[in-house]
Amino acid sequence: MSYKTFSIFSLVLLLLASGCLKVGPDFAKPEAKVMPKWLEAEGYKQISTKAEDYRDWWRSFNDPALEKLIQTAYRDNLSLRLAGVRVLAARAQLGVAVGSLYPQSQQGTGAATKTRVSETSPLASPGSPVGLWSSQLGLTASWEIDFWGKFRRAVESADASLMAAMADYDQALVSLTADVATNYVSLRTLEKRLAIARQNVEVQKKSLQIATARWQGGTTSKRDVEQALTVLNSTEASIPTLEARWRQTQNVLSVLMGLPPSDLQEFLGAKSAIPLPPPTVAVGIPADLLRRRPDIQSAEWRAAAQCAQIGVAKANLYPAFSLSGTFGLQASDVPPFVLANMFDWRSRAGSIGPSFQWNLFNYGQITNQVRFQDARFQELLISYQNTVLQAQQEVENALIGFLKAQQRAQKLVGATAAAQASVDLAILQYREGITDFTTVLTAEQNLLTQQDSLASTMGEIAGNLVGVYRAMGGGWQIRDGKDFVPESVKEAMARRTNWGNLLKPAALPQPGHPPKYDVRLPDW
Repeated sequence: MSYKTFSIFSLVLLLLASGCLKVGPDFAKPEAKVMPKWLEAEGYKQISTKAEDYRDWWRSFNDPALEKLIQTAYRDNLSLRLAGVRVLAARAQLGVAVGSLYPQSQQGTGAATKTRVSETSPLASPGSPVGLWSSQLGLTASWEIDFWGKFRRAVESADASLMAAMADYDQALVSLTADVATNYVSLRTLEKRLAIARQNVEVQKKSLQIATARWQGGTTSKRDVEQALTVLNSTEASIPTLEARWRQTQNVLSVLMGLPPSDLQEFLGAKSAIPLPPPTVAVGIPADLLRRRPDIQSAEWRAAAQCAQIGVAKANLYPAFSLSGTFGLQASDVPPFVLANMFDWRSRAGSIGPSFQWNLFNYGQITNQVRFQDARFQELLISYQNTVLQAQQEVENALIGFLKAQQRAQKLVGATAAAQASVDLAILQYREGITDFTTVLTAEQNLLTQQDSLASTMGEIAGNLVGVYRAMGGGWQIRDGKDFVPESVKEAMARRTNWGNLLKPAALPQPGHPPKYDVRLPDW
């Protein structure tokens, strides 16, 4: 068999052998316990089991300021950009895995060497030159053929890791929109509570004036004045605390929007009201969470990536088949030759052939590495199941909080109206001397408590509804058709490093649909 025929035969044989096998388990979607319906889905007119995608759920509050805050945060939030860059990093890692399918070692070689032979060496020939120049120029390559699917499993794992990174970005977007809305509701609630406290300060100041006038007129004791001052100072003391929390909440919103702590008046506008929920909220069925929630999708993809790693480790138990070769031109200046002869075809030299390597005695290292990867896979399966359970718990908790806060608010509306009437009547009776000042103080304190409780509860209604939308996995859909990383960031990365085509949206798979084939062209 000629050298050329042998080379072609070896190459074809090893290429045919690759692609036939992939050791290790194939991933299957893990099972998880899912309720057939929500516990709170029946018996409440506010809850509908209609399916919904929650693409821009915040619009259900019909609040332009909230819309503006969320859109700004989506555009400028730095944590979201961080998640987007991690998607690009995962895409580059996929390129590394794909490149391993091809000749793992390829080098161009070249050298020019001056050699002197010892004149007293037994190998020295009389009359032969003791010094010579030699030169060579060539290529060398080694290709471990993917006989057992080790490299294809690595590509499979990298594909799943990329999908998990995309799901993590979506989860960051879900958290971002919900965090903005939650803090916005808190801000509006604090504004309402501040307004209530200031209104009650004015009422209590009038009561103090009445008590002072009656004391000066000799119709009552100074004790009424001191009691009025006590209640007034207590109410005024609550205002700085509320103001501090209001400023702190603004600072949180500023950072969520990628800003240093700022005055957000241009975003908040003049309107100051706690967002009101829509008449009904669509919650679908629990099984919808498996499709919609990005953290569940991420847990599934990470389990898939780890499943492929079992095959990568298991392939090391079997012999590795490789194809190695060299080709080059060699020459020397030993007469009758000259260095220029290197560029003659007759100066060619080379070798090619298959080889194998098998770690026969690894003393359990490879076997236990496979076991470790399998245990890690089982851990991620359990983590996936736990994520599904926690997702259902979050929905149920937010739903019951939303519904019960509405029931509480209905009672507090009546209690607040009664407390206001009680204050008006108590002040009138005290002015006319029909009752003592203790009745006025009690009525005023009760009014402040009821009004503050109602404002807090209205905030809880909106906050729990935001929690429902967060638990449903809504909000990430607004990125459809948009890049994971802003154009300005991609331009900076491209100036710094040659990213080839990886910064283009087409370089990423469609959400939930990784490439079907493990063997593909390299990402140059």
